[in-house]
Amino acid sequence: MRGIALGRAILLVVLIAAIAAGSWLWFDWARFAGTPLAVPSTGQSIDVVRGASFKDIVRDLRARKVTRGSPLYWRLLAMQMRASGRLHAGEYALRPGMTPRDLLADMATGKVMQRNFTIVDGWTFSDLRRALAAVDTLTHDTAGVDGAELMKRLGAEGDDPEGRFLPETYAYVKGDTDSSILKRAYVAMTKTLDAAWTGRAQDLPLATPYEALILASIVEKETGRADERPRIAGVFVRRLQLRMLLQTDPTVIYGMGSAYAGNIHRSDLTTDSPYNTYTRVGLPPTPIALPGRAAIQAALHPAEGKELYFVARGDGSHVFSSTLEQHNRAVACYQLKRCQ
Repeated sequence: MRGIALGRAILLVVLIAAIAAGSWLWFDWARFAGTPLAVPSTGQSIDVVRGASFKDIVRDLRARKVTRGSPLYWRLLAMQMRASGRLHAGEYALRPGMTPRDLLADMATGKVMQRNFTIVDGWTFSDLRRALAAVDTLTHDTAGVDGAELMKRLGAEGDDPEGRFLPETYAYVKGDTDSSILKRAYVAMTKTLDAAWTGRAQDLPLATPYEALILASIVEKETGRADERPRIAGVFVRRLQLRMLLQTDPTVIYGMGSAYAGNIHRSDLTTDSPYNTYTRVGLPPTPIALPGRAAIQAALHPAEGKELYFVARGDGSHVFSSTLEQHNRAVACYQLKRCQ
């Protein structure tokens, strides 16, 4: 009888120990599932390549020291979430405060990391191509493709690419192509320009939306001040109506291309080219930059008035004049520093 009692006591101890161990494992696993990963405040990302196994993913996380959780814990969590076997490939953000449960939920639903590429107002098409080429998270399927071929791929064969892409921020995921961003920017510009053209002011000296795009690009390069864009557009519109020379330096600079070294000289203003608005009446043959929405609106809704001239003050703003005499005084004051 004493032996039976001892056996029962041992069995009870073992059972209690097993329950205690199981309880500890359960609570430790629950703690693991709800404890934030060791992600730096700046954040990180993890690539799940196509064909990667669950074991590969956990090994990567542990190698980065993002988690100390055992592969068994990760496997149990995936089973509990019914995520096993349905994790999507892609790049995933590792955000501060993210738990293992959060990460597996993202992977199971394919909530891949969104990145942004911003086309800056006033960039040239060449600036845009260089900026895209420098983004290592994009697939560069337009490398070595010239502007003419690119426009052909976009369904705009024969169109000059300058000015055709809307400055804006475009979301993408790692591995997207640069051509996909260019396509979206091209479509966005086409829609924006068409809508603005439909709602344009009356009696503008612009025959087509493309001419509006050219004028908008000049306005974009002349000023970065929102309050001045309609006034500058008004000056150019009145000059076009009067068949006056536009006499705008940015078109000359654009026409000089790589010959422009930071300064514009009198000889540059007298050397004729299709972009020299000091020697040729009217608009240049193409846009000279990528104009933003505000510049397009200004070109199609110019400020009314009599101003025909403007000169830079040197602080980013301009002095506007209605007569040549007023303009000459402003030039003497702000350009030649001979204020009276």
